[in-house]
Amino acid sequence: MNFNFLTPVSDAVLAHSELLAQQALGKKIKIHSKQNGIPDLDGVQLAIIGVLENRNDVNYIGTNINFDSIRKTLYTLFPGNWSTSIVDLGDILPGESVEDTYFAIRTAITVLVEKNIIPIILGGSQDLIFANYRAYDNIMPMVNIVNVDTNFDLGDANLPIKNNSYVGKIIVDEPYNLFNYSTIGYQTYFNSQEEIDLMEKLYFESYRLGEISADIHKVEPLLRDAHIVSVDLKSIRAAEVSDSLKYSPNGFSGKEICAIARYAGISNKVSSFGIYEYSNSKNDSASSMLIAQMIWYFIEGVNCRVKDDDFNNENEFQKYNVLVEDDELIFYKSLKTGRWWIEIPFLPDVNNKLKKHTLLPCMHEDYVFATQGEIPERWYKAYRKNSF
Repeated sequence: MNFNFLTPVSDAVLAHSELLAQQALGKKIKIHSKQNGIPDLDGVQLAIIGVLENRNDVNYIGTNINFDSIRKTLYTLFPGNWSTSIVDLGDILPGESVEDTYFAIRTAITVLVEKNIIPIILGGSQDLIFANYRAYDNIMPMVNIVNVDTNFDLGDANLPIKNNSYVGKIIVDEPYNLFNYSTIGYQTYFNSQEEIDLMEKLYFESYRLGEISADIHKVEPLLRDAHIVSVDLKSIRAAEVSDSLKYSPNGFSGKEICAIARYAGISNKVSSFGIYEYSNSKNDSASSMLIAQMIWYFIEGVNCRVKDDDFNNENEFQKYNVLVEDDELIFYKSLKTGRWWIEIPFLPDVNNKLKKHTLLPCMHEDYVFATQGEIPERWYKAYRKNSF
């Protein structure tokens, strides 16, 4: 496969990895180097790609980025009891225009996903998610995106795309492949009331920082249903990162963001994972270590994946029927993992693309609430969306 737009991992990183213990992750990863070229992708399950593009950052002032510090730190970590093969494909340099960079991202992700290889994207500005999303155009009819972010990033779709308005472009850009967009960890004072109202109008899901921090397990069903997961590093509280990434005193802790990354890895649907809004500085050790650990936990999650959503085999699940007012809610519980799903009624007269996505991941608490007469909010939003 022609990946001539990828540049190899730097010699400085390769020289650093030569000094590592044989058990270190840097000795286990296949690395794109000047000497050996792009490694064979046969049997590979995960691919790391850096994208050195940040020109659509609303605060862009010409600053360049690189991921050497993150790679050096990641390579020093020791892998778990993993069976997956990992490759580091190097970096996509900024193209002559941002659109050229988008094209390279789309090409790389499309090829990898079609080969059942999960790309782990290290990015500059978060508008790169738009290119990530467009890579799925010929792969699947509907896409779910989960974004860990302080902001909704809806913006004005009539204006040029920026890192604070790419979601608006995703919504209005043809072909219309977005089914659901969820934001985890948003902070109300960073979002206008108009954007909050629009999220509700579109039946998109949004969860405030305090709600998730109070119970981190709430993110698991959201991530279980996602195809694309992105993390804006500005969602992490300032005390956890280096000076160049300090944004807000409130945000996720390092422990919480790593738990979210692991949940994303465990999801059987997640086929691309991105970490965005990185900007390096001289004193970058804290940010590099945290990002490296996020990647580590995502890989750990992928290695813990269990196929537990085969509902054709009655020996692998339990079915529960709950009457709530005039509705009959149907729940399924996997006997392998204990995870729960709720069935979304299909409307035969509605022209939609959701026919094969009638089971919505949920929590045991949703079943408990249903037995007490409460309809889960996720079920309601999915049902309303399916009604369009």
